[in-house]
Amino acid sequence: MAFQAGGQRWVPRSVPDTLEAREAQAYLQDYAVLLDSVLFPSAVLDHRWDVVLANAAFRALFNGVGPHPTAMPDDNFLRFVLFHPDAATVLGDHEAAWCLPMLAHFAAAVEQHPQDRGLQAVRREIAQDPIMDAAYRHGLPHWLRTVGPAAVRHDGAVRPVIHPDPRWGATLCRVVGESPDTLRDMGYHRMTLVLREVGRPADPLRRTRRPRPAATGHLSVVPSPER
Repeated sequence: MAFQAGGQRWVPRSVPDTLEAREAQAYLQDYAVLLDSVLFPSAVLDHRWDVVLANAAFRALFNGVGPHPTAMPDDNFLRFVLFHPDAATVLGDHEAAWCLPMLAHFAAAVEQHPQDRGLQAVRREIAQDPIMDAAYRHGLPHWLRTVGPAAVRHDGAVRPVIHPDPRWGATLCRVVGESPDTLRDMGYHRMTLVLREVGRPADPLRRTRRPRPAATGHLSVVPSPER
């Protein structure tokens, strides 16, 4: 990560000592301050879904997940959704609401950046799981034909989450995507998860949590058209 909003300010990555690079880093530093003023989980991501900035609310949402060498949510959100064994404990309806849309975004990113080594590494990891690979190559196209392109869009989507804070518990969030011109010029986009207040005690809702996934945490089911 270049910066992390809230708490300790991380030193930015080494960049060329040019006026344009210095201005970009200064913009990100100020944007980190803005991001941390937001109540809801919010992060700035690049085309690989590497996390460039994340606010305190974003870290709090994923506070309970265990360590992972390559799929921590504040390092790469795509890898977290696809490969972290604890992803389904935070992202409700994990496969249908999160995995399949992210696989669709990944496929689009690979098409746009075919030589990107980071994306190629994710593709190799998908290929190592026969079920996920079959879902990516065969199930995903079928799912897209069934649900239509609107189901893939992050911006405006309403998806379930399970927040570790009982004030939120199991609830819904609206995904809001926005990219100011300066962020877009850097190749970044922002994702905010606007949590919905449930207006009732969290404990009954938390009992609706999906069972903890198997140790692999990989996609195991491609929803049928009826789901």
